[in-house]
Formats: sequence, C-alpha cells, structure tokens
Amino acid sequence: MAQASAVSWANVPTQFVSAGGVNFAYRELGRQNGGTPVILLNHLAAVLDNWDPRVVDGLAAKRHVIVFDNRGIGASSGSAPKTIEAMADDATTFIKALGYEQVDLFGFSMGGMVSQEIVLKHPQLVRKLILAGTGPAGGEGISAVAGVANWDIMRGLFTFQDPKQFLFFTRTPRGIEAGKAFLARLQERSANRDKDIAISAYIAQLEALKAWGNKQPADLSVIKQPVLVVNGDYDRMVPTVNSQDLARRLPNSSLIIYPDAGHGGVFQYHAEFVPAALAFLAR
Repeated sequence: MAQASAVSWANVPTQFVSAGGVNFAYRELGRQNGGTPVILLNHLAAVLDNWDPRVVDGLAAKRHVIVFDNRGIGASSGSAPKTIEAMADDATTFIKALGYEQVDLFGFSMGGMVSQEIVLKHPQLVRKLILAGTGPAGGEGISAVAGVANWDIMRGLFTFQDPKQFLFFTRTPRGIEAGKAFLARLQERSANRDKDIAISAYIAQLEALKAWGNKQPADLSVIKQPVLVVNGDYDRMVPTVNSQDLARRLPNSSLIIYPDAGHGGVFQYHAEFVPAALAFLAR
C-alpha cells in the first residue's frame, strides 16, 4: 500500500505558468517516469477536480501526466473563449510555455474536440492521441449538447443529485452504482481544491460546442498519429456513433466501446481503461 505521504491526485500541489497573457493553473504527476508527457484536456464545465483520481493516478504510475485549466477556467486567468479553435490555441500556448516540443494528448469530451484541433494545426507537436467520449466537427448531436446538459442539470436539481449521474452514466443499476462511486472519488481531494467554473465560462463553452457541432467536417485522414478512441455504448451527450465515425475516419486508430456505459465510460471502466491506455501509449 502506498504511504499516505506519497504524492497523488488527492494532494499534488497546483502550479501556475504564465504565457500569452494567461496564468494557467496545472497539476503534474509522474515526472520521474520521463518520456513524452501526457496532457489531459477536460470536458464541458470541468475544472481540475473533475478528473477521476483513478484515471490520473493510474496513468501517472507509468507516465508523466499534466492536467491543466484552460484560459478562463477554474484557477486559470482570463476569459473563456467561445470557440474550440481558440481553446486549442490556448492549450498549445500552455504546452509550449512548459517547454515541450512533443506531447501525447488525452482529450475527454470537449477536450477531445480541442485535441483534434491541436493535432490538425500543429501535427508535429503531437505523438499520440486518446479521444474519449468525443466526436468530430459536425458530428451527430454535438450541436445539441447544451440542451442535453441543461436538461440534466434540472433533473439533478429536482432530484438532489449531481447532474453527472445522469449525463455520464446509464440509468441501469450498474450505471447508477458506477456514477455514485465516481462522484465519491471526485471528493477524495479535500484540501486546495480548484475554483468552480464561472457561469460565463460555461455559457462560452456551450456556444463553442454548438459552433463545433455545426461546423463543416474536417479531413481527419491527414492525422497520421496513432489514436485510441474510447466511449461507452450509450453516450447521450456525444452520441456513441461519433466515436465510431472518428475511428473510421482516422487512418491509424483503434476503438474501444464499453458495454452498459455512457459518456463517462472511461471512468466507469477505469480498471480496464487505464491498462489499455498505458499499453497504447507504450507501443
């Protein structure tokens, strides 16, 4: 058993780096592992503390992992941009501010969209990608994410539950239990937690997602990097068909679809996902 004093996602300090007029908040684990850093890009309305500790600690056991708040999110300064493209520019600014010439990207949901923009614009910066619970520009149902999210926020309010219980997990007994376990893990960090997202930033992100969903499809065949595409079989936020579409259009991709799982399939199946991700990154 790891000692209580060991650095983990529950206690790793938050650091800051300034670049492009933004003071970016980030946390770093597994630097001693060396190799290509893995940059984690987050979902709609998420801050640092929305990452599953089992996923971050699991990856950091073997890899150098960096998790950050993009511009205007959580403890990072500035105003949140209203386009996925601008988010990608800010993420690239952050990566270069840390001095890295090549990274791996793990983008979840909206973070997967930002990851696609980064690799299309700066292919030399990216070695490998993991795209989870996400879809391509113009993908099915992506422009309607705001409606799904806001509906489940209301469901959460009326039932005194976290909306992610509805948004990320199925309503089967297995899905409901997985959601409760995930939400409990998110509370494992009790001190020095991140700031919640501002309402204005959430609205900006919804605007960006709508524009991305209405955008003309990109030519994903130009992305030659290895890509691992992952989702649950019943994703209501970014319909699972988008993951299948990505896997078809990306020439060097592999696809994992977890059964009886929703948008948060990588969190529900963290015990299976982490080894699969590590194996993919090590190849």
